[in-house]
Amino acid sequence: MISSMMLAVIGVGLLAGVLGAILGLGGGVVVVPALEFVLPRFGQEISISQAIAASQVGVLAVGLSGAAAYLQQGLVRARTGYLLSPYTIVGGALGSFLGLVLPARAVATVFSLLLLYSAYNLLRGLRRIEVAREPSPLVPPAMTFAGVMSGLLGIGGGTVQVPVLNLMQGMPIRQAIATSTFIMGLTAVGNALVYQAGGLLDFRLAAGVAFGVLIGAKLGAGLQSRIPAARLKLFFSLLLIYTALSLLWKYWGQG
Repeated sequence: MISSMMLAVIGVGLLAGVLGAILGLGGGVVVVPALEFVLPRFGQEISISQAIAASQVGVLAVGLSGAAAYLQQGLVRARTGYLLSPYTIVGGALGSFLGLVLPARAVATVFSLLLLYSAYNLLRGLRRIEVAREPSPLVPPAMTFAGVMSGLLGIGGGTVQVPVLNLMQGMPIRQAIATSTFIMGLTAVGNALVYQAGGLLDFRLAAGVAFGVLIGAKLGAGLQSRIPAARLKLFFSLLLIYTALSLLWKYWGQG
């Protein structure tokens, strides 16, 4: 029989999968803080590094499930994804190593600042016309940075990748979300292997998250096409701001 704690973990994965597929952020932005807040209610303490390790498997799940749905809808720019994924994979390996050695407060602070910056970028671009534009030469280093954040923070990199693809690569928001989901699945494989080698990956916890994410990602990919682009950006930004402030309060406000 499934314990109440595992049902809660699956529920976290389900919510993360829905939001992750809709917003192209891998679900880690939900999984990492949610596991830290939920598991202690069931008497199980978890470090942010352990939550990030479990989130990597969830990122892989949402990448596989969400990307398959988006490929069927013709929203993924696969060639762009293949060209940019090496940058995120290398960055992800570096970020995962940093996640093994940096203190929890430092990781949480970087996570929060990244979320606030991504929210600012998306809010700033709310009024942009959704048409293709010429890509910036800064896209490759920005995607490498997205990979580092993916490995370090377990967020799939979508919090950086979606603004980069939308605002710098010149993709309309729906294609940016779909292509980000495609890339993050490739990146998460290497990230998960690094955390597993470091002894931080709880396979039972990761399996519960991944199960919920797989179901949620399928639902989210279907809902994404029904939500206006401007509303997607606004909702994404508000979610990032709330998560960032919650983490800063936990690691600094109560310290």
